Amino acid sequence: MPPSDTILEWLKVALQFITSTIFAFGLVYTGLQFRHWRRAAYVSNFTKLVELQMQLRRMRVEDPSLARVYKHDVVDLQTDQEIREHFMNLMQLSIFEIVWFSHRMRQLPDDYYKSWVDRMKIIEQEESFQKMIDDKKMKILHDEFQRYVRDMTAQAVAAGKVT
Repeated sequence: MPPSDTILEWLKVALQFITSTIFAFGLVYTGLQFRHWRRAAYVSNFTKLVELQMQLRRMRVEDPSLARVYKHDVVDLQTDQEIREHFMNLMQLSIFEIVWFSHRMRQLPDDYYKSWVDRMKIIEQEESFQKMIDDKKMKILHDEFQRYVRDMTAQAVAAGKVT
């Protein structure tokens, strides 16, 4: 083969390599985008479910008599004010659960998440929050989140910030 044919063959191989490489990177990029979309959809679905749960809690804050529909939810709650405080604290916890889950799924930046953790460390010192979190009544929470909040509250108690 003359030298020009060798150069043409080399150029064909080089172009095939470049094309294949671009195609491979395109597939990897598409896969990463799909994973990101899937994670965003997962967070969106989780958020919607927690929001629906929060609507039920809001109804109980607005009308404490509705809390008595499920008697086990109000066993130790005597007054309408105690019921309101209990379910309002659960609503606050629901919002934090969305923040926690969104951060866990890498959909929320660290600095915003930290600001929520800092605020929750203040809220957890409130007597009404302590009463709610220590209560054995059913709380529909993500299992890991419930452990996280219990650990966070236990650390505050151990540090003497909560009585």
